[in-house]
Amino acid sequence: MEGHKGAVLELRWSRDSRTIYTASADMTLGTWDTETGVRLRKHVGHEDIVNAVDAFRTGGETLVSGSDDGSIGLWDPRQKAAAAVYEDKYPICAVAFSQAGDQIYSGGLDEEIKVWDVRQRSIAYTLLGHGDTITSLAVSPDATTLASNSMDNTVKLWNIQPFSPPNRLVKSLEGAPHSFEKNLHRVGWSADGARLGAGSADRTVVVWDVASGVVQWKLPGHTGSVNDISFSPIEPIIASASTDRKIILGELL
Repeated sequence: MEGHKGAVLELRWSRDSRTIYTASADMTLGTWDTETGVRLRKHVGHEDIVNAVDAFRTGGETLVSGSDDGSIGLWDPRQKAAAAVYEDKYPICAVAFSQAGDQIYSGGLDEEIKVWDVRQRSIAYTLLGHGDTITSLAVSPDATTLASNSMDNTVKLWNIQPFSPPNRLVKSLEGAPHSFEKNLHRVGWSADGARLGAGSADRTVVVWDVASGVVQWKLPGHTGSVNDISFSPIEPIIASASTDRKIILGELL
């Protein structure tokens, strides 16, 4: 599938796997048909690099995006223009939907995770604790925990359940360093929520046991920084993509 004029920085599957959504450095989002390879929609509205995209898959599918222009876009994949825009003061590097779709999590250059109320278009609360740019956000399969990756070389877990205590930080994980390259290393959950994975500047894929916070694996194989990872939903396999232009599948035994 070709059509973006800049690097593709993040992608997400649709619920039925017939569509892929992409965020690109060319300041656009893309909606793609996986069978034909045709771009169904070019979403225009951001004024700078689009770093992140996520899809809300319950009911009518909706997209959220984060850009270096400091805005968060809410999109109907069938429409070219954004349905709503949330303005922030700093570049947005990571976004994620809550399971219910009523909240959006965003993180970026200001080191804060903001939780946006979709209906009110306002910040419900903020998660503080990182000391550098936030590069990735991912909600756990059971919707109780938010994982965040940061250039401060930590991955943090946050309690996002309603009526949680003010200090929502659950634990801080280490072992997946960033580097001077300032890549947007992503983080992801296994299907059962028992493991968490992240790409790393040391050319490995790092996998933690969530309950203990211990690194279970540092998987070698890449010759460049590992930017993104994804667990198979049915097999003990993790896929990783790197600046070496390789995709590697690793078996977790």
